Parts: sequence; structure tokens; C-alpha cells
Amino acid sequence: MSLSTIDLNMKAAAEAWQAQLTKPRGSLGRLEVIACWFAARQGKVIPDPLQPHIAVFAGDHGVCAEGVSAYPSVVTGEMVKNFVRGGAAINVLARQAGAALDVVDVGVSTDLSDVAGIVHANVRHGSGNLLTEPAMQPDELATAIQAGRDVAQRAIDSGANLLIAGDMGIGNTTASACLICRLTDAQPESVVGYGTGVDDAGRARKIAVVSAALHRVAELPDSTILQQLGGLEIAAMAGYYLQAAAAGVPVVVDGFIAAAAALTARVIEPDIAQWMLASHVSEEQGHQLALNALGLEPLIDFGLRLGEGSGAALVLPLLQSAIALHREMATFEDAGVTDQDG
Repeated sequence: MSLSTIDLNMKAAAEAWQAQLTKPRGSLGRLEVIACWFAARQGKVIPDPLQPHIAVFAGDHGVCAEGVSAYPSVVTGEMVKNFVRGGAAINVLARQAGAALDVVDVGVSTDLSDVAGIVHANVRHGSGNLLTEPAMQPDELATAIQAGRDVAQRAIDSGANLLIAGDMGIGNTTASACLICRLTDAQPESVVGYGTGVDDAGRARKIAVVSAALHRVAELPDSTILQQLGGLEIAAMAGYYLQAAAAGVPVVVDGFIAAAAALTARVIEPDIAQWMLASHVSEEQGHQLALNALGLEPLIDFGLRLGEGSGAALVLPLLQSAIALHREMATFEDAGVTDQDG
């Protein structure tokens, strides 16, 4: 499935429209750039207001057996239940932004089959231990990617014109660090951070695990790296991004895990980043390296490292404001105001 085409002529027309609005040219900075960015992707001089959809993909990681997380794997399933009850940060931010929210079990180790209010797409109960074995088998990877595609397409069919993928998975910063290291040629010491709050000894263990895992797959092609070193929720996030771009719907990339998923999606579709905005730069070490590799400039730096899609949800009001200014400001002609050339 190929990517949708971006209308650069529409971007130019939107920039011309911006020049007619009652303000000095360029005075709204990146808000003007964002409005024109959406114009090109919606194919409209004046883009529609955003109808955002957030999907939080959850999965567990076998690598937790190596002591790489401050929390046990059982927390993943407990947090999924918290999402369903509406008590997590992403629930608060989604409500505030008026965003639809799906919670998707693609690989939680706890049996959640009797939990109402989530999308049940569990491929297996936790990935393999990426230190010693593939995180997924090829068919499991394909199923997880398709689960993400299906969630995206359902959201688009329901009217969403902006998608956000969030994550929940104890141990997923280790998997993401592996992916970012391999796909940016960075060293583990530059990418591995403290995750959910491990101490210095815990970070040292993570670096050792990432280094050994990268050595295990050193001779394998990039096309196998998501299967070998990723996670089920990361694969689903990649599928979500791929389907959005194929359908011509932009995405906002959240934090460290989301950036790792975006990098793996780019292995499949090299031009996919043109459909992406980056919400923020995380406190998690290596996130900026991933954004640089994707060619994305973060909108904010608030010291965030939560995940869940929280950073991307946080910037939704900024994006809505950019479009509202573009849509609703008067032109010099309409307002009877002399512009700088008149």
C-alpha cells in the first residue's frame, strides 16, 4: 500500500492566504507553518478543524527478565485497566482535547479477555526476550502490524483526520533503544536512558542488554529488526502510522517509543515522515537522535517522559489554534486595514 500524495500547490496557496491575514507576515511563527502543513495534507487552502483519534497500544516484553525496568510486567495490565476507568494522564488529556481514545491489547501478558472497553487484538501474551531470541515470529509481527492498521482505518472511517499512537508496556524503552540504536547507527550509551526510573546500575544493565541484543542481530537486514528487537505494541504503532499515511491522514508522533515505531515504519515506507509531526522531545535519552533521523522538529520541550501518547495529546490545542487562526482571522481587505504593501 503506497503513501498518499501531499499537495504542494495547496501549501503554496495556503501560504499566500496567510500573507493576506491581518498581522505582520510571519508574526505567528510556527503556527503559520503548521496551518500550511495541514493545508497541504488535507488538500485545502483552509484546512478543516482537527478531529483527533488516540490509540494506546499495550504489550509486554520478555526482556524484563533481565532486570531492565523499575516496575514488574504486571503493571502493564494494571495500567490498561486504569485507562479503561479513565484515570490515566492520557485519559485526562484526551478529554480536554476532545479526542477519541482507544486502548488496544496487542501483547499484554495478563489475560484481559474479560475486560470490557478495550480493543482485543492480543497476538501473544508478551514478546520473546530480545536478548536471546526474536521478540516475535514473522507471522506475529504481521498480525501486530495489521492490528494497528485496522485501528487506524476504523478511526479514519469514523471521521478522524489526525491520529496519535500511544504506548503502554513495561520494558519497552529497552526495545525502543535497540531499535533506535540500530536504525540511527547510534551507540547504546547515547540512547539508553532511565526509563521508568531505574538507577545507575539499572541503566548499566540496560546498556549491556541493548549492546548484546544488537550484536545478536548485527548481520541481519534492517527489514527484520522490528521482528527481532521490537515489541508487539511497537509493531502495532508502526502499522497505525503506515495506515494513516496510506489514507492521507497526518499523525503526531509522541515520545521515545513512538519515535522508535516511526523509525521502523520508515523502514517499510521510506517517505512516511512527511506525514508526521513531532509533539515534543522527551527526557528519555536518545529521543532527539531519533527525531533527527526522522527529520522532525519537536513542538515543545516540557521534560516529559511518560509515553501513553501524552505529549502528542498535550499539543493538540496548539495545532487546533494554528488552524483556527488560519481559518478565522480577517484579511486586510475584509477588515479594511492597510497592509504593509499598501
